[in-house]
Amino acid sequence: MARYTGSVCRLCRREGMKLFLKGAKCYTEKCPVSKRTYAPGQHGQGRMKKLSNYGLQLREKQKVKRTYGVLERQFKRYFHIAERAKGVTGEKLLQQLEHRLDNVMHRLGFASSRAQGRQLVRHCFVAVNGRRVTIPSYSVRAGDVVQVIGSESGLKMVRQVLEQMKDRSVPSWLELNADDLRGKVLRPAQRADIQMPVQEQLIVELYSK
Repeated sequence: MARYTGSVCRLCRREGMKLFLKGAKCYTEKCPVSKRTYAPGQHGQGRMKKLSNYGLQLREKQKVKRTYGVLERQFKRYFHIAERAKGVTGEKLLQQLEHRLDNVMHRLGFASSRAQGRQLVRHCFVAVNGRRVTIPSYSVRAGDVVQVIGSESGLKMVRQVLEQMKDRSVPSWLELNADDLRGKVLRPAQRADIQMPVQEQLIVELYSK
């Protein structure tokens, strides 16, 4: 699966907000978004044009895509699944993204960013219900148990990240057992659990045209 390999801080600056793509650095004064509050590029400090309705919808979609680290084709597939599901389409879309295994690793504190969570999954450090899973987009369900496995050096690295991120709270839909490097999905994620300043209805309007 293709993935973005450029500067992630550039993406945050383009959206004008922290997307927390760089891990621990995003919580420090070194974060480029805090130091340079304008868009990247030669004309980034120029006067910002007023966005049209389409522009607003596009920016909301880009925020969500970049936050979860998915590209357009995969994101559109998530939308079509959410569109067919019962309930509010925008909320179902965010729920699917929140249930990705790489995101769950980040939410539990085993990874400082979703990109690092993706790397842990790809490098065979994650098991779901006792079975090794190497697909970052794997969707967890209520009752699933997610555990970090592998070599002692790998487990040591995860414990260090967990210690660094200890002040960050774990969402109420997840349960963390830090001693065993294990987490459990208690229930499906709800919109109130997803602390993201995004208007998902604008994304629905964009794809519904």
